[in-house]
Amino acid sequence: MQSLTWCLVLAGCLAFAHAHSYHMGNCPIVEPMQGFQMSRFLGVWYVIQKTSTGSKCITYNYTRGEEPGEYVITQDSDHLILGLTPLKHEYHYTGELTVPEPSTPGRMEVRFPLSVAGSASHVVFMTDYDTYAGIFTCQKLAFAHRQSATILSRTRTLDQVQVDKIRQRMSQFGVDPFDLSIISQSGCSQGNNTVDINIDPNTFTSENLGNVVRKAGEKISEGAHWIAQTGSQVYHKLSGTEGDHDNSSTEQNSRVTTNERNSGGRVETNDVEWIP
Repeated sequence: MQSLTWCLVLAGCLAFAHAHSYHMGNCPIVEPMQGFQMSRFLGVWYVIQKTSTGSKCITYNYTRGEEPGEYVITQDSDHLILGLTPLKHEYHYTGELTVPEPSTPGRMEVRFPLSVAGSASHVVFMTDYDTYAGIFTCQKLAFAHRQSATILSRTRTLDQVQVDKIRQRMSQFGVDPFDLSIISQSGCSQGNNTVDINIDPNTFTSENLGNVVRKAGEKISEGAHWIAQTGSQVYHKLSGTEGDHDNSSTEQNSRVTTNERNSGGRVETNDVEWIP
């Protein structure tokens, strides 16, 4: 599972690069909804339309973070790349949301693990909390920006009247609604027969990376021990001292047994302990 997660890092970068559109200049000014209440916005939303993506079964789940004013957004989907294979899977991509200005709670910043360009704006520009919502994200690049607009619904479908209303509001902000792809919410993989793939802020921590290096080191150490042991056996066989080597090993085992008997069951040897 861990190997599959690491192999999907590049695929994840490619897939989410296609979930944005790129434009020259600064991000368009999209005003957040007045009087926005995050406590009413929390929970699961189904993505009805989203900028330039081939993924399906996309949902957003907004939850509270560990600190006041911090939130977590988890995007679940059928991954675009793995969707080309028969593998049943669920792709979970988790980011961190913060509110830079408490007086404007509808304007947030989001940071995803695979985003090499850093954080992006995350603006809720309209919602009734119970039926629909429209959000807009934008990330400033060197001489350009990349943006993504999303239409959300509390259910798997949304009335076309509400969809048209959100798309019209996007146009007023200078965001092209024709960049949006229609997201299928049917035939979604769920249950025990699916493979869960998780990318979250803990995926790339120093502890996780250290564990990978440690496990690799253990395998190398095991291989080095096998090579040394095998090399020793080959040497004694070629030099004709294999019998002496076996006798020496027998004597050492006998000493260990005697020491164990004399020390109350505790094994003691005169071998030098390797310091890690």
